[in-house]
Amino acid sequence: MTATSIDAPTLKRYLLDGGEIALIDVREQGVYCQNHILLAVNIPLSRLELMVRDLVPRMATRVVLCDGADGLARRSAETLAGAGYTDISILAGGVKAWTDAGFILFGGFNVPSKLFGEYVEHRFAPPRIAIPDLKSKMEAGEDVVIVDSRPFPEYTRVTIPGSTNLPGAELVYRLRDLVPDPKTPVVVNCGGRTRAIIGCQSLINAGFPNPMSALENGTMGWHLVGFDPEHGAERRAGPVSDGTLDWARQAAADVARRFKVSTITQEALERLRADDARSLYVLDVRDDREYAAGHLADSLSAPGGQLVQATDTYVATRNARLVLVDDTEVRAMMTASWLVQMGWPEVHVLAGGIGADGLETGPHTAPCPEAEAVAIDAVSAPELETMIARDEALVVDFADSLVFRTGHIAGAWWAMRSRIEDALKRLPKAASYVVTADDDRLARLAAADMAALTEVPVRVLDGGTAAWQAAGKSLAKGHENLTAKAEDLLYRPIDRDSGVEEAMQDYLDWEIALIDRLAEDGTLIFPDFAV
Repeated sequence: MTATSIDAPTLKRYLLDGGEIALIDVREQGVYCQNHILLAVNIPLSRLELMVRDLVPRMATRVVLCDGADGLARRSAETLAGAGYTDISILAGGVKAWTDAGFILFGGFNVPSKLFGEYVEHRFAPPRIAIPDLKSKMEAGEDVVIVDSRPFPEYTRVTIPGSTNLPGAELVYRLRDLVPDPKTPVVVNCGGRTRAIIGCQSLINAGFPNPMSALENGTMGWHLVGFDPEHGAERRAGPVSDGTLDWARQAAADVARRFKVSTITQEALERLRADDARSLYVLDVRDDREYAAGHLADSLSAPGGQLVQATDTYVATRNARLVLVDDTEVRAMMTASWLVQMGWPEVHVLAGGIGADGLETGPHTAPCPEAEAVAIDAVSAPELETMIARDEALVVDFADSLVFRTGHIAGAWWAMRSRIEDALKRLPKAASYVVTADDDRLARLAAADMAALTEVPVRVLDGGTAAWQAAGKSLAKGHENLTAKAEDLLYRPIDRDSGVEEAMQDYLDWEIALIDRLAEDGTLIFPDFAV
């Protein structure tokens, strides 16, 4: 099929017409985060086949692709057409055409969710506590409970000393066991602002009796004022007691009534699954460990706090149907209440939870038939070691640049799949190329792309860099042998080699300023619920 070319005013009209639309920016994440259309979801061409079926599950979805007027959208359209997508358009002139039409662009990542967090602070004004005030209370030995509302990997990397990990959707579900005294003040923390604001307001909406506050500027702010954070913390809430579960169920049901969250039966869910005219996302909002232990076959793991914090990481189709599932309805109800307030028009909760029968186990792996169809020779780690010693192979690593920096095969060159043609011009002459990555499917796709562009033999490392390490072979660290600028990712302040404090302050300033641009953009409208 041939993709249709549309102009920026037409795209804006699409974004406001109430129909389903997946606006996809196919540039690398680091480039996308410099400037992008607010409602554009980033699915880089480099990983398009690996991500798109989860993010855009219905093949007839109206898809609009945008880029930097550099040909990436056209290449992506060909890939999507080959995958079976049938309604594909391209924004003529790329994101510059959007600004040329008088519209605005945004920097950053997960911007709609970040914007919503700032909107909640302005609309509901949840209490907040300044970092020096919290530190004074801690040093005075006052009874205060600090809960970190981020996922466990973020929490254990860096947190406020003494805090307990309680990700966003777990707050109403578990906090009562952690804080039995209703007089004990509770402080909700995150890395910056959004998850603390949403977490604090969640507890207020649920009628939690304790004094609540969000820690202003989170762990970044803690660092910026010169206080030492904690690294390697592993404090988590225990099992939910019967009394806490009863209270949480009632509280979540009250919140659901206030924000008009609907429930559907298993039979109704089956009818939605059979409706090819609409997109359906079944999202399991429990902890990812619970998801792996047993989940509905067509559900994706989307822990509730993260689903609100980074909705575009899980759902690329605006105005799609969302069905949230868990085991008790509490986490699903609380998460759904926020998605409704974010303006998602059709959000349901599966009544009675997922049950215990017919569940699948293990983590989800996105389907990628394109990678499975690649026919290319593979070499084992020992074979590659011999080839390198004999100068018979040059390793080309397509992992993301942070993974490459953390550990790669010594002498390997780093490349981005979207820029393979340029990479081939920069690579040293070699008898053969051996492609590796942190995902074997990505390595196979990249190897196939390379093989189509060079007469040098191309193979893949069987099992990727993980297999090399598993074979007892060492890895080198750092950014070396780059074929392009490492702009495949948005580097968080904590990921930077230098300028960490400046980046933290810039990030916090950026979040705070977002709210002033909401009305100027005009494509993201939040329903106004009475306080």
